[in-house]
Amino acid sequence: MDMGAGILVYVLLFLPTLLSCIFLRTHKRRPQQRAKLPPGSMGWPYIGETLQLYSQDPNVFFSAKQKRYGEIFKTHILGCPCVMLASPEAARFVLVTQAHLFKPTYPKSKEQMIGPSALFFHQGKYHTRLRKLVQGSLAPDSIRRLIPNIEAVTVSALDSWAGGHVVNTFHEMKKFSFDVGILAIFGSLDVNHKEELKKNYFIVDKGYNSFPTNIPGTPYYSAVLARKRLGQILSEIISERKEMRVVEKDILGCLLNSKDEEGNILTDDQIADNIIGVLFAAQDTTASVLTWILKYLHDDLKLLEAVKAEQNAIYMSNEEKQTLTWVQTRNMVLTHRVILESLRMASIISFTFREAVADVEYKGYLIPKGWKVMPLFRNIHHDAGFFPDPQKFDPSRFEVAPKSNTYMPFGNGVHACPGNELAKLEMLILIHHLVTKFRWEVEGSQSGIQYGPFPVPQHGLPARFWKVSNSRGQHGCA
Repeated sequence: MDMGAGILVYVLLFLPTLLSCIFLRTHKRRPQQRAKLPPGSMGWPYIGETLQLYSQDPNVFFSAKQKRYGEIFKTHILGCPCVMLASPEAARFVLVTQAHLFKPTYPKSKEQMIGPSALFFHQGKYHTRLRKLVQGSLAPDSIRRLIPNIEAVTVSALDSWAGGHVVNTFHEMKKFSFDVGILAIFGSLDVNHKEELKKNYFIVDKGYNSFPTNIPGTPYYSAVLARKRLGQILSEIISERKEMRVVEKDILGCLLNSKDEEGNILTDDQIADNIIGVLFAAQDTTASVLTWILKYLHDDLKLLEAVKAEQNAIYMSNEEKQTLTWVQTRNMVLTHRVILESLRMASIISFTFREAVADVEYKGYLIPKGWKVMPLFRNIHHDAGFFPDPQKFDPSRFEVAPKSNTYMPFGNGVHACPGNELAKLEMLILIHHLVTKFRWEVEGSQSGIQYGPFPVPQHGLPARFWKVSNSRGQHGCA
């Protein structure tokens, strides 16, 4: 998706939000202000600064605003007044210390597409209960048992790319991340169910960021139908698991066996919504980061050779066909720093949306009730005060832990991503097999970013992959 198409997608995607905010603005009287609004520009009536935002790299827009107005400023985008926050302290205020004053906010079309019971649409007891279940299923003690299966998925994926034909790296990484997500949710799953889930999920994924309309033939309409089929498929899987009467440690098992304080279990619809929510959360973001990692390694041969040396040492220590161990993944020190720096540099989650549930005062400024609030993770990650020479890809900066609240690639607070350990584990495993057994070349232009909506290298990073002999000394890319 080029920049022009990206503008259209964003504007159409949030049109319902635009119309609702116009209605509220027209029919509500603003309460008397106790403090002044943050500095900034609200742009044109109703349109605000939406066109300025999406007629350029969004990160340029936010950076220019911060440079002009400081760490807190107001704007008006997608039909709603917003307060942008570009400091670690402000992000912590919204996401951690005063999180009860700011609720997650999503377009209704997205809630309906994923499922209204998915945990990240909620606050309070229900959210806490679901988060503990999902986070417990994805904690280090739980995911270490998945290593052999993740390796099998990794080897199968890489083998399918090999042969010198051009592949869209991002699209292939999405398939890989989906398969790992299936492992974490279901453990083993029969081929028919898996293929039906994959087919319908990718139809939903394609329509998720399209204009919400019920006109037959449109991506959104097709996605709505596919979402219904997903619900039916998941209902079959859930019923079969219940009949087995076996307590599994995967995500589905934890959801099925959960009871609240009053002994109530989750409904099948609640379970299905949260399964689809986990798949959405696990796929695009992880696939985006993996695509950037391949680009960063491709662009820095010296760094690539150092990563290869680390991974080859682990590869040589294993006997023939022996799988990686949990301890070995913990000893991939340089590779882990490459992942951390890729997460900072790319900042896949550039910001997050919250909505003030009451008038809130912060550092002498008023954040009015109903205004959107956006902590700008990318601005913080690219602040030279926290990360010197921020545009340089430098994994060595993580030899020392970042200052508190300056590094938030998975968000922060109660709504931070509960699957971050699984994401990093699958990245480590894929990098290990990639650099020890394959080489690759990037095709065409190696610069440029596209947004769909997450930032990825231009055209999904087209590349060619070749398998190399197990000499444990081959270059990772030509």
